[in-house]
Amino acid sequence: MYQVRKLLLNSNQILIFAILLKFEKMRISYNWLKQFIKIDWKSDETAALLTDLGLEVEVVEAFESVTGGLKGIVIGHVLTCEKHPDADKLKITTVDLGDGNAPVQIVCGASNVAAGQKVAVATIGTKLFDKDGNAFEIKKGKIRGQESFGMICAEDEIGLGESHDGIMVLADNLVPGTPASKVFNIEVDEVFEIGLTPNRADAMSHMGVARDLKAGLLQSNVHTEFITPSVSKFKVDKRTLKIDVNIQDNKLAPRYAGVTISGITVKPSPSWLQNRLKSIGLTPKNNIVDVTNYVLHELGQPLHAFDANKIKGNKIIVKTVATGTKFTTLDNIERTLHEEDLMICDENGPMCIAGVFGGANSGVTDSTTNIFLESAYFNPVSIRKTAKRHTLSTDASFRFERGIDPEITAYALKRAALLIQEVAGGEITSDIVDIYPKKVEDFNVFLSFDKTNKLIGEELKKETIKNILASLDIKVNSITDNGLGLVVPSYRVDVQREVDVIEEILRVYGYNNIKIPNKINASVSNSSRTEEFKVQNVVANQLCSLGFNEMMANSLTTSNYIVFSEQVNSEETVTMLNPLSNDLSVMRQSMLFSALEAVSYNVNRRNSDLKLFEFGKTYHSIEGKYTERKHLTITMTGNATSENWNVAQKPSDFFLFKGYINAILSKLNIESKVKTVPVTHDVFAEGIGFAIGNEIIAEFGTIKKTLLKHFDVKQDVFFADLNWDAIQKYISNKIKLVDIPKFPEVRRDLALLVNDTVTFEQLYLVAKQTEKSLLKDINLFDVYEGKNLPEGKKSYALSFILQDTSKTLTDVQIDKIMSKLQSNFEAQLEAVLR
Repeated sequence: MYQVRKLLLNSNQILIFAILLKFEKMRISYNWLKQFIKIDWKSDETAALLTDLGLEVEVVEAFESVTGGLKGIVIGHVLTCEKHPDADKLKITTVDLGDGNAPVQIVCGASNVAAGQKVAVATIGTKLFDKDGNAFEIKKGKIRGQESFGMICAEDEIGLGESHDGIMVLADNLVPGTPASKVFNIEVDEVFEIGLTPNRADAMSHMGVARDLKAGLLQSNVHTEFITPSVSKFKVDKRTLKIDVNIQDNKLAPRYAGVTISGITVKPSPSWLQNRLKSIGLTPKNNIVDVTNYVLHELGQPLHAFDANKIKGNKIIVKTVATGTKFTTLDNIERTLHEEDLMICDENGPMCIAGVFGGANSGVTDSTTNIFLESAYFNPVSIRKTAKRHTLSTDASFRFERGIDPEITAYALKRAALLIQEVAGGEITSDIVDIYPKKVEDFNVFLSFDKTNKLIGEELKKETIKNILASLDIKVNSITDNGLGLVVPSYRVDVQREVDVIEEILRVYGYNNIKIPNKINASVSNSSRTEEFKVQNVVANQLCSLGFNEMMANSLTTSNYIVFSEQVNSEETVTMLNPLSNDLSVMRQSMLFSALEAVSYNVNRRNSDLKLFEFGKTYHSIEGKYTERKHLTITMTGNATSENWNVAQKPSDFFLFKGYINAILSKLNIESKVKTVPVTHDVFAEGIGFAIGNEIIAEFGTIKKTLLKHFDVKQDVFFADLNWDAIQKYISNKIKLVDIPKFPEVRRDLALLVNDTVTFEQLYLVAKQTEKSLLKDINLFDVYEGKNLPEGKKSYALSFILQDTSKTLTDVQIDKIMSKLQSNFEAQLEAVLR
């Protein structure tokens, strides 16, 4: 029978797993996507295909450049306009709505309404939206006794502007009844929200998604042209503003390109550009910044525009600067730079953190007339370290640190320059500076047909494989009977091995197209019964059957826990170089504290009866070397049984807990090898250790109340730490048979009243020193503190196992030993026999 193993996580642990399994959210406009591929599929069909290709579409949202899409708003012709008899500021109009019916009466409060105008009219039933997006419906009504059948609109009332000075007066040539959405070119779009895995840097743009979509369409026998924006019209108008570029570290900046554009006018972008950005959740800034953002999301190439007049010495220097250099970024925060941060500088100093964030004093403003436009390929590792170091995450750093396409640097620069000329005017006033001393090489991979078929589980036609590779821009360099020599484009940083290529083939071919075989093949592995994962499952199933739940805690923890135990050594701490937070800055040296966090989390939510276990590791730095140690920890607190009408509730106690530990050792067939020793760990108020030879394999006991207080736990907690690495050494397939001892063992018990400062370890050591040959085992089987005992006292009940392997012990010998034990307890520890 299989046991269910539950995983209990606290909120902090859930957060970490969410980070580790994080999928990046990316918004893709369907209208924008259709600029690359002409497709008339419905959005849900396209979403399904993208998901099959590994670009999981989580949501498809409707987008309207004006909320509501101007539905119900038509062009009206004002036929008459008269003063309202009962209101000085109102007018009564009759308006032809062009629907073939009689003109309607509308009461209007605008001062500029007049007969003969063409206006925008919200008809009965139309929903309008306020600035907060709240809808209200236009209804038939009476205003100061006069009926009104609609509303003549101002531009702010229908989302076409901010003005409320009067109604919109439209062109005379408009035909009454024409939908306003056609007059104002309202864009309606659908936006895919894609959960993108971090390895797919190539798909972090509309062009990248379109490239994948094209491959999927070809596999579905839909042949369509892949259209990329043309840059054939790019030309240098005149060479009047040259900016020199000096790259001091080509490893950090393998490629850097730039061009100057002069005579631009910074202003709001045209509506088409603003709509594109708004559809994917970006707020338009100005035409220059909007173009750089547009190209970023179109092609996946980050760009940056500098005010050319602010570049001192007309020179760009790409270099690192001294640690401690101060630099103020666009968000007006002064940051302290690191010597490894790559910076874009002029002769006066840093202007921009390369690939991450611009500077406050070098960017484009409303008064900018000349710009230097930058397009580059930066080292992904360097950008990632800098972004993490300064806790900055931008659209640019997001792409640079994952690896962009180094071959489109100049192409994207030309594309942006042409768009800037289109929306801001100006002239290209320099040649393109393109510093690319060492080309980023494509990846060479050999693809075996046999390996492909084995991994996929189905034999694909060689022609099908070639077609899929071609659709993914993976070139076939050579063909043999065994496989293909391939050249993978450098922008596919996630495809560098044969298995990566096979994965690409499979995702385009379609996981759903792989047939399920009619028979199942299985193999029996010749593995040892004591193989770790098998033993771990045996113990886990046993604990589950005893009512325990498996938990999984984060290996990252806070350095503050070092003060709670001398066994947690600060010199052995493994510190994270880039911690997520101060609470997650070091690797754990003890599994106790994460167990107490879980107990505290549950107890504070009224889940106070807990039985938990965890297989995990602790991490140590010893003499410059990193060491991992595997443990099994068991935690118990609260009541031993659930509340029930026919079973009295009983709190968990030390001896029930000890029984669980003994049961595990018995299951592993090592109980007979174990001897009881004093506990060495200082976190226990009362505890026992188990050892085999001189090696401690387990320590367990009651956690000190002073430690529990820190975790806000007010009930007893029992904790066991089993050295799993040590236990593994003593497990054996062999069953060793031993004779039953010829001479019996004898058990004697003592109930002692001792000071509350006395520990079991002290009693153990006194007993061992008193009788070294015949005393085989000492066990603590009861501890009592409470009523009927003097203040500062507690009761210990100890059992002593005596045995002579050569003869039977006599009562005289036994009584002599017990008397001697009692005397030494009284003399050395002030113990009193109860």
